[in-house]
Amino acid sequence: MNIRLTANDLKSKTKINITGSKSETNRLLLLKALYPNIAIVNASNSDDSEVMNSALTSNNQIVDVHHAGTAMRFLTAYFASQENKTVTLTGSSRMKERPIKILVDALIQLGAKIEYLENDGFPPIKISGQKLNSCRVSLPANVSSQYISALLLIAPSLQNGLELELIGEITSIPYINMTLKLLNEINVETTFVNNKIVVKPLDQDPKSKTLIVESDWSSASYFYSIIALSKAGTQIELSNFKENSLQGDAILATIYEQMGVETHFNDGKITLVKTQNSIKQNIVLDLNSAPDIAQTIAVTAFGLGIGCQLTGLHTLKIKETDRLEALQIELSKLGAPISVTNDSLKIEPSKSINSNQNIATYNDHRMAMAFAPLALKKNINIENAEVVSKSYPNFWNDLKKVGFEIS
Repeated sequence: MNIRLTANDLKSKTKINITGSKSETNRLLLLKALYPNIAIVNASNSDDSEVMNSALTSNNQIVDVHHAGTAMRFLTAYFASQENKTVTLTGSSRMKERPIKILVDALIQLGAKIEYLENDGFPPIKISGQKLNSCRVSLPANVSSQYISALLLIAPSLQNGLELELIGEITSIPYINMTLKLLNEINVETTFVNNKIVVKPLDQDPKSKTLIVESDWSSASYFYSIIALSKAGTQIELSNFKENSLQGDAILATIYEQMGVETHFNDGKITLVKTQNSIKQNIVLDLNSAPDIAQTIAVTAFGLGIGCQLTGLHTLKIKETDRLEALQIELSKLGAPISVTNDSLKIEPSKSINSNQNIATYNDHRMAMAFAPLALKKNINIENAEVVSKSYPNFWNDLKKVGFEIS
């Protein structure tokens, strides 16, 4: 489905309900599979979470996660720890290009039995569930935090828990802390000192507990972009957000102050307000801890006509697409002076935007949603717009609520 976006006059104030965090939901779904006494409220309705839930509750011997990278990593660890269960884990053609060797090697160190069915280091993989008796493992610290979280989530179910040593500079620490805090909520003891994480085994199932999932800050990022590109005084209220969030992407509230957006917290909601304040003319950020919001920030900066230098982006190369290359191609169509390296991007200030361009989405939900706010500046066409269902199925309907026209 290809769509055309226009946005001439936004409503001055709109209320939007955003579904639960995909990151929190997927972690809690795995913990619920291990400990059925857990109940989850405000779970994400994303494709990724649906895939995760379906895989955890089915008895199929072949599990296809499609484009869901989180599910691939988390399920690899989960099925490896399930004794006497044999599963083949596969995915889309892009998923078969996304590396999983570091996680598989770590699980094998713990005693897992996993074999590659096509190419070494990549899905599909055949997992023969074992009792994992070892408790010490090490892996590079600058890899996707999902490898680390996958190991941490199964750790309390292991006989001896887990001692995990991270070698080098750690990437995406907020996501690791999120995992540890969710473990703490079900009374799992953890420590994270320097580069060593220890998770104690849970000797008995946790008592019945209901966990409420905070709404997704990554999804909120697109409304930050919309407000940044709107006229002063425009407001959007978003539901179910915490000032002391577990999500690394909550740093949006601070980052977008540089682009004229204030965040007001009140009774579990946030109100985003475009102010009259001057906008910083060059945004310089290290997004090592929150790489998923890089696309939104880059597109916002271009739309505002300001410079932008983002570093700490090395994990974007192995996402749904090579996001750095995709950003360079699509922003260049619009006239952006952009350059990228393996872990950074730079956009020079530009006062003009090419209109009526077709934005390719590369099977990547964030490409579709990050570029949509530019319709406030010029008409824009989004190819394969249905890809947003991976994380935010209601996205296009919510854009209509704030005043976008979609045809």
